[in-house]
Amino acid sequence: MLTFIGLGLYDERSITVEGSEALRQADQAYAEFYTSELLGTTVEELEDAHDVSIEVRDRAGVEQEPEDMLAAAESEDVAFLTAGDTMISTTHVDLRLRAHDRGIGTRVIHGVTAQTAASSLTGLQNYRFGKATTLPFPYAHGADGLPASVTETIDANRADGLHTVVYLDIKAERGEYMTADTGAELLADVYPELVGVVVARAGSPDPLVAAGRMRELAERSFGDPLHLLVVPGECHLLEADALVELAGAEEDALDVA
Repeated sequence: MLTFIGLGLYDERSITVEGSEALRQADQAYAEFYTSELLGTTVEELEDAHDVSIEVRDRAGVEQEPEDMLAAAESEDVAFLTAGDTMISTTHVDLRLRAHDRGIGTRVIHGVTAQTAASSLTGLQNYRFGKATTLPFPYAHGADGLPASVTETIDANRADGLHTVVYLDIKAERGEYMTADTGAELLADVYPELVGVVVARAGSPDPLVAAGRMRELAERSFGDPLHLLVVPGECHLLEADALVELAGAEEDALDVA
């Protein structure tokens, strides 16, 4: 059996009870933290909390060289761990399909995701979100200005009255985490007056939610990562009230239905 376990958003306690039980029962445990990390804990603390030894794999070790993990899962119970939910932003469908091709049973134990946390913390209704996008570091995409993938997603969602989650680039192997002020500065080149909502440290004891125009957010500091940005579309009255009360938004800056 190969069990994919989402660890949640912040520390060793963010995993579900079901996930913790499955992890403790596993014969071997592997993890990847190149797509996201739990910044409130360490691998050693995870191991101590769940009484397990965890082998951390890099991208090549998961995507190009998974043979030893799959071979182990043919005869043992193997756990594969990621931050968040293993089949959402940190998708590993390819690994699951490889296991199926070899006749290895699989299951998924879900964890809290950044997108659902963003909806909960901002008060924006989950079904009113459109397609998400990722804002890369400028050096990572090599083009001038914002990538078309970002602007086209925001524009299309706003045309449909939908909100957009903008994930901020993570280069975990380099210890680089784009902050919301940097993301807002990049977005402000195209959308200076557009309202953005910062969600920082979701899942931690001190999450932060703050709204403002992109040019304003670019001048602020939001503390430790991880951060993301939400670009609201057309807001229901209740959503607008939530952004004003929970995030400090200016009501006249919002597009209210």
